[in-house]
Amino acid sequence: MSSYEALAASYDGLMADASYCRRAAFLDRLLKKSAIPVHSVLDLACGTGTISCLLAQQGYQVIATDGSEEMLTQAMGKAMALGEGMPLFLQQDMTRLRLAEPVDAAVSTLDSLNYLTREKDVRETFHRVWRWLRPGGQFIFDVNTPYKLQRMDGQIYMDETEETCCVWRTFFSQRTQVCTYQVDLFQLRPDGAWERTFEEHRERAWSREQLCAWLEEAGFEKITVTGDLSLRSPREDADRWIVRARKPLAKEEK
Repeated sequence: MSSYEALAASYDGLMADASYCRRAAFLDRLLKKSAIPVHSVLDLACGTGTISCLLAQQGYQVIATDGSEEMLTQAMGKAMALGEGMPLFLQQDMTRLRLAEPVDAAVSTLDSLNYLTREKDVRETFHRVWRWLRPGGQFIFDVNTPYKLQRMDGQIYMDETEETCCVWRTFFSQRTQVCTYQVDLFQLRPDGAWERTFEEHRERAWSREQLCAWLEEAGFEKITVTGDLSLRSPREDADRWIVRARKPLAKEEK
């Protein structure tokens, strides 16, 4: 079964501790400091659209993309309450990003970029984002750090709600730098029985040096890496980095 095909409907309940409001507020503060006014925002790999909806509520025109039809179905159902201000959702792979027109900023949250396990896919995604950003636009994303993914080797985690139970088994390969999540999802059916499904997720550990080099290669400047929800340099044992980069301003705007 492909990633998030079964997990999509239970994802929000299982991710209740993801601090979405704090994350959206942090993004809003960074966007307000952009070199250009930010009206339109791309939410790359938006998942179930929580960040997309929070940014839309803050007044941004949001275009949200994700490769999973099931996750987008959840996102669109959630966004209906926003009415005319709801995000525009598009089913697109990150490496094939294509928009109707450029945006003022791009964000990607909750380690979506780690799901790109091949170097060429990360580099192509950076090039695509650069292509669809207006000059001066920011690209802000977060990643799980190599420290975190290595530490998860051999671990078992469990998340549960009244109607779902999710067991994660994690394995990290030093050779490939890939952390594999084997996910057993148990969902309570209307007849009182529990239904089990299985998914496998894979995240690649990327170093700061790699990410910064590929952003620079794509044309970005003013690249910074900080701790999660912070403007400070990350600690050595940080679980998550925030990476920011800017597309250079047009010559007449400098």
